[in-house]
Amino acid sequence: MALRLTALASHWLTRVLAIFVASRIVTTAVFLVVASLQGVSDRTGASPGFFEFANIWDGQWYWFINAAGYPDEIPRTADGVATENAWAFMPAYPLVLRLFTVVGIPFPVIAPIVSMLFAGAAALVFYRLMVRFLPPGSALFATALFCTAPLSTILQVSYAESMHLFLLFVALLLLVDRRYALLVPVVVVMSLTRPSGLAFAFALLLHLVHRFVTRARDPFPWRERVEVIVVGLVSAFSGIAWLLIAWAVTGEFTAYTDTEFAWRRGFGIEGHLIPFAPWVQGAQFWFDDWFGLPDPWSLVAGVAALVALVGAYAGFLLSPWARRLAPDIRFWLIAYALYLLAVFFPQSSTFRLLVPLAPALGALAVPTSWIWRASLLTLGVAGQVLWTYGLWRADVYDWTPP
Repeated sequence: MALRLTALASHWLTRVLAIFVASRIVTTAVFLVVASLQGVSDRTGASPGFFEFANIWDGQWYWFINAAGYPDEIPRTADGVATENAWAFMPAYPLVLRLFTVVGIPFPVIAPIVSMLFAGAAALVFYRLMVRFLPPGSALFATALFCTAPLSTILQVSYAESMHLFLLFVALLLLVDRRYALLVPVVVVMSLTRPSGLAFAFALLLHLVHRFVTRARDPFPWRERVEVIVVGLVSAFSGIAWLLIAWAVTGEFTAYTDTEFAWRRGFGIEGHLIPFAPWVQGAQFWFDDWFGLPDPWSLVAGVAALVALVGAYAGFLLSPWARRLAPDIRFWLIAYALYLLAVFFPQSSTFRLLVPLAPALGALAVPTSWIWRASLLTLGVAGQVLWTYGLWRADVYDWTPP
């Protein structure tokens, strides 16, 4: 009996779940303390309970979708400008929750629970992904970093991030293991949970090129080539599927993109999407807003900061630590970062949009110094406090969603 208990305690599944449970105790404590400091706002009353506090911001949109679905036409102002509406949020997460609410379980109760269950499953798959190319101890520490990261609070609120991360880690694990056929359903559902299909399609393209170039030492049979191409095409189509669905329902081809732009107008951004322009516009906006730099200096400073940021990220990917990651992991880190640069406007939600880059934590788990590891865990928890208090807590009329 003692031997069985020892074996159970030392099993990777037990260790990962222990880390996850311990991390949820910490994040829940942080969450409840910040909730006690919450004043009356347009989002919640003063000092809300856990479930009320966990269902604000985008959670309110998912709640609406769960109950009422999507509008048949895009709501617009008298000038014809699209206003914020449900089409900005993809359907897979609220559809899963519908399985519970249809039998009478209240959305505010079940949504955080489902998110936490997906988060636990994501932690398990994350470990299995990391252990493919890191020693077990380092893979376990990478998982601890994932569970205690500054934005790990988001894993237990009414957001789709937990579900998306679970599907993303499954997709990356299947890609690393070259089980291409199984990728198809995972990629489709993942792309309808959070925007990621186009980025994953680009990662698959990099994977295809890499395997073709290295085929002399790593055989790449025609069957696998065809499978990769098919999965890539499915992923690319899945990446635009929601745009096409919104078009089919509303009769407006730009229904989805117009809706997304509704959240940018608070920053003075108008017009249509120009690839890679949003980060330049955002850099100029923030340097003007924070430092009061006039044109053209705000643009020059913003572009310089953006170039430095991209350069630092490229340097990280080329570092010895990052090169310990599997090539497919680095392909995803490149593809998703380029996708963000191409289409997203940097604002208060940007930190959350960086969460799918979590596999990069594997690089930080390479050093074995206890001082290094303790410092990273401490910084992660400190980041949770800063993010939860600074962004999740709502002011009286708050326009900066986390």
